[in-house]
Amino acid sequence: MSPITVSPFMLQALSLADKALRITSPNPRVGCVIVDAQGQILGQGHTQQAGGPHAEIVALHDAESRGHRVEGATAYVTLEPCSHHGRTAPCCDALIKAKLGKVVAALADPNPLVAGQGFDRLKAAGIDVEVGQGATLAEQQNPGFLSRMKRQKPWVRLKIAASLDGQTALQNGQSQWITSSEARSDGHAWRARACAILTGIGTVLEDDPLLDLRLCPHPDLTPRMPHLVIVDSQLETPPSAKLFQHSQAGAKTPRKVWIYAAKDHPEKRQALEALGAHVTLLPNPQGKVDLPALMTDLARREVNELHVEAGHKLNGSLIREACVDEFLVYLAPKMLGMGQGMAHWGPLQDLSQGLSLVFTETQLIGKDLRVLARVQA
Repeated sequence: MSPITVSPFMLQALSLADKALRITSPNPRVGCVIVDAQGQILGQGHTQQAGGPHAEIVALHDAESRGHRVEGATAYVTLEPCSHHGRTAPCCDALIKAKLGKVVAALADPNPLVAGQGFDRLKAAGIDVEVGQGATLAEQQNPGFLSRMKRQKPWVRLKIAASLDGQTALQNGQSQWITSSEARSDGHAWRARACAILTGIGTVLEDDPLLDLRLCPHPDLTPRMPHLVIVDSQLETPPSAKLFQHSQAGAKTPRKVWIYAAKDHPEKRQALEALGAHVTLLPNPQGKVDLPALMTDLARREVNELHVEAGHKLNGSLIREACVDEFLVYLAPKMLGMGQGMAHWGPLQDLSQGLSLVFTETQLIGKDLRVLARVQA
C-alpha cells in the first residue's frame, strides 16, 4: 500500500498543533486550517488552554474575523472533531452549522466519548470525511493523550543527565552539574510540555529541588506549571521543601502536588495536606509504592505526559515495573569513572533480558548529546 500523501494544508495544521505543545494539557494538541476550493486559507488556529476553544473553533473565528465565508470549504484538522459536551461544546456541531463541505483529519479520536462519533455526525450532515493524512506526525505530537485513552496510563518519559560513561553522580552524590546550561534549559522545555513531573523522596531530601520551569526558553509560551508527583513510601517529604513554593494558592502558576506513599503517618500526612498536597496510599506487597497502580491513578487525574527526574534507584524500579515508554538522555562529553549509574535494576542473567530500545533522535544541545529512545513494543 502506497503512503498517504500529506497536503501542505495538513502540514500547516500540524505546525499549528506544535504551537499548542505546552498549553493544552490535559487536552490533545490540535491544529486546524480551513481552505476554500481555490486553495486560499480562510481561517486557522490551534487548541487553547483547557476550557478555552478547540482548534476548529479558533479557525472558524479566525475566518469570520477576516470576513471569509466558509460554506463548502475544507477543514484540515489533526484530530477528529469532538462530539461531546466536555469543557466546551462539540466541535463537529460548529463545523456542521458552518456548512463546511469536507473535513480531512489526521487521526480518529480514541476518547470513548468521541471514537468515530464526530465523523459519523459530520457524514450524517452531508460533510465528506477523509482520515489518515499526517497520522504519524499527529501521533508523535500527542503520545500522552493517546496513551491515556488507549492504555489508561500516561506516556512516561524518563529524563537522565549523565557522563559519557553513564554516571549520573559521583559516589558521594555530587551531580551538579554534569551537563551544560544549554542542556539544562532544554530539559526544562521538556518539563514544560508534560502534564506532571515525577521524582522520588531521595531526590527531594538530597537536592531539595524546585522542579519548576525557570530555565525554560520562551516562558511566555508556557502559561501553566506541570503538576508534581512524589514517590515517598514512608511520607518523609518535609513541609519546608522548596517544591511547595509553586503549589500555594498565591503562587503565580499554582500546581497540584500528589504524594504517593506505602504507609500512612497521620501527623505527617496532615502537615502535608495543610500545604495543599494530595496524599494517596498505594502499597505493594514489598511495602513500597505500587508504581503501575500509580500510573493508572495519574491517568485518572488526566495526566497525559509524565516527565520523570529521579535518582538511579527509582529509575531502576520504574524500568523493572515496565512503567517507562521513552528515555530522554543528555550525555556530557566527560568520563567520571566510578559513581552512580543511570538506573539500578537487575542483575540480569542473560543479554536477552535487557530492555530493547529504538533510537528516535540524536541532537547536539550545546556541547552535550541529547538522545531520545523509545521502549521497543
